[in-house]
Amino acid sequence: MTLVFILTIGVLLFLRGTGAQSLTQPDGHITVSEGARLELSCNYSSSGTTYLFWYVQHPNQGLQLLLKYLSGPSDALVQGIKGFEAEFKKSEKAFHLRKHSAHWSDSAKYFCAVSDTAPGTTGGAEHKPSETL
Repeated sequence: MTLVFILTIGVLLFLRGTGAQSLTQPDGHITVSEGARLELSCNYSSSGTTYLFWYVQHPNQGLQLLLKYLSGPSDALVQGIKGFEAEFKKSEKAFHLRKHSAHWSDSAKYFCAVSDTAPGTTGGAEHKPSETL
């Protein structure tokens, strides 16, 4: 059985910060076999403090937060829900999502998001991107 993971163009969050930001998700569409390792790329640039998020959107459902990186070491492994994790590498400006064993129910749209404003100060970054998808 084959799984199809659909990725859209990276979501860019502009909250109330002053740092310049950009975000790219080079994968547009990937196919992964059931039980195989899944890795989705997310590269960012930011001139200030950076907060990173990964969301998933299953068909006919809203966005769900998978995981977030708010602060910590310059390289970190962030644990999320449903077996997902993301590797934060500050020197490479990368926050790649991965899962060791993909399941057919993981077929969905995945969004990487960046903000330079801490969640809680704007009331929304943890819950949904500021743009309508």
